[in-house]
Amino acid sequence: MAEHILIGVAWPYANGPLHLGHVAGAYLPADIFARYHRLKGNKVLMVSGSDQHGAPITIRAEEESTSPQEIASRYDGQFRECWQKLGISFDLFTSTSTVNHTEVTHDIFLTLLKKGYIYKDTILQAYCPHCQRFLPDRYLEGVCPYCGFDKARGDQCEACGRPMNPFELKDLRCHICSATPQFRSTEHFFLRLSAFQKQLEEWIGKQSCWRRNVMGATWKFLNEGLKDRAITRDLGWGISVPQDGFEDKRIYVWFEAVIGYLSASKEWAKLNGDEAAWQPFWTGESKSFYFVGKDNIFFHTLVWPAMLLGYGSLNLPYNVPGNEFLTIEGQKLSTSRRWAVWLPDYLDRYHPDPLRYMLSVNMPETSDSDFSWREFLRRNNNELVATYGNLIHRVLSFTYRNFGGAIPVPGCLDVRSRALMQQAANVMGTVDDLLYRCNFKGAIREAMSLAQEANQYLDEQAPWKKIKEDRQASAMSTYTVLSLLSALKIVLYPFLPFSSEKLHYLLGFKGNLSEVGWKLQKLEPGQKIPEPCPVFVKLDDAVVDEEEQRLGMISME
Repeated sequence: MAEHILIGVAWPYANGPLHLGHVAGAYLPADIFARYHRLKGNKVLMVSGSDQHGAPITIRAEEESTSPQEIASRYDGQFRECWQKLGISFDLFTSTSTVNHTEVTHDIFLTLLKKGYIYKDTILQAYCPHCQRFLPDRYLEGVCPYCGFDKARGDQCEACGRPMNPFELKDLRCHICSATPQFRSTEHFFLRLSAFQKQLEEWIGKQSCWRRNVMGATWKFLNEGLKDRAITRDLGWGISVPQDGFEDKRIYVWFEAVIGYLSASKEWAKLNGDEAAWQPFWTGESKSFYFVGKDNIFFHTLVWPAMLLGYGSLNLPYNVPGNEFLTIEGQKLSTSRRWAVWLPDYLDRYHPDPLRYMLSVNMPETSDSDFSWREFLRRNNNELVATYGNLIHRVLSFTYRNFGGAIPVPGCLDVRSRALMQQAANVMGTVDDLLYRCNFKGAIREAMSLAQEANQYLDEQAPWKKIKEDRQASAMSTYTVLSLLSALKIVLYPFLPFSSEKLHYLLGFKGNLSEVGWKLQKLEPGQKIPEPCPVFVKLDDAVVDEEEQRLGMISME
């Protein structure tokens, strides 16, 4: 029976371009997972959108002397173009600026307020005497009291990932003018997060499929004790607060952004002509997966589940496959220093699948991993081109030249060939299991091991030699390798969708590979194949020096 799989992907702030850290942290693993489940025949809903509210957008707008909506719209359009080029297959990519999102956010706010999980209180909030305004947390910088990082934000330390309140920071300063802020009284709404401590402990204690790093980070916060958190701010940009007297305040972005998963699901249902279509993904036996970077674990394993518990009737997360960070050339990724590989920049010059491959085999699933251009070149040239691509091209070229451009008749397979066919079936089963458990790095390595085995078999059999003496034996070994390619196009499709579709076509199949399902598609003897062409492109060694020189110099436009 088909499963309902909800895939929520972290919402990128629409204040700058995407970089490889975003891709490796959330978007690529989510897409791999979605493509896999669609092949399995499961019902998938993958949603996300541009986070168009909050201080990151207003800061960028002030820096450019323009409006927050202009900034948000600019990058929202860029995001959508990147997803299309990279093959990130959202069922809906929306934004937090829709009327629908406001309505769903207001519904959850008012329900939690009615149940007593949201309350009003007066707090001291940072006020900049120079800028003459209350400062959102992102407008504040200081020294983290826990790890000593000197550019911690007022809501969270980027270095250690710990959420915090502005008054906890040492040497607090205004991000805009560097003045020392004052703390003044202001009234806000709070989420009674502390009320869910016991429920969350019991629920999390039952989770068996969460990654060790995600579970460790979550228990660290729980063991310190959950604290109530303000969910409104003195802002003019964002979702309005549906209460009299709060017209000049807005709902804090961390509260409304996670609601986006639900609002996007409802928007998707409306767009598809069935307003109730979202419900099977949020109730019953459905499973919800939230793909985020490690700096978002707190909000997805504790805050969002608390909100769902308070709201009632909706499923809690089944899994939160939070990834660690990606470094660039051994250094921490820094957008302020421009130390990043920007996704639009990459996609302007290279094909998407080599990047998808590089980030998949090197995915930061349980620890930080590094991206270097030298390693990218090696992975592309040695593994995609020399191992997998060469296997594809030489067996298809041999088939096209020697068997009339058609799949040969294999006759009876020998023991070695049958064993290899069984190995292909075993690999499909192993990759199936690994992907189901969100072990993407292990899955792609298992898949590539089949390509290596196929190369070894092809070298052993040397059908280009046998064809002169025993045409049938040559046909048998050629058919065996072609069958392995038919398996590889399936198991590698979630990772390499563009090249897998191309291989599907080169093997003579009609239609889209995505419609085949998670099964070995049998090759029919006599099936016509087109004239072969390379699936991957070898890169020149000069790419390394060129790209290393670009680091730190590329504009964020």
